[in-house]
Amino acid sequence: MKRAAHDGQESDFPPGLASPARRALAWAGYERLEQLTQVTETELKQLHGMGPKALDQLRRALAEKGQSFANDPRRAG
Repeated sequence: MKRAAHDGQESDFPPGLASPARRALAWAGYERLEQLTQVTETELKQLHGMGPKALDQLRRALAEKGQSFANDPRRAG
């Protein structure tokens, strides 16, 4: 499998994130949690391989860093 080019940083996605979700994110060009703050959950749900469990894992990982998806109503700003 071909890996996406990146800036040398390893992904900081949750370690338990399933392979289909990881592939979906990589194919869409997402390699870091911070990138997901610029997209909505609706956009991520459209990625093949991204299910409710994966979204929940990503939501929790973002929350641990004080971040959220772009459409989260709890988001400061």
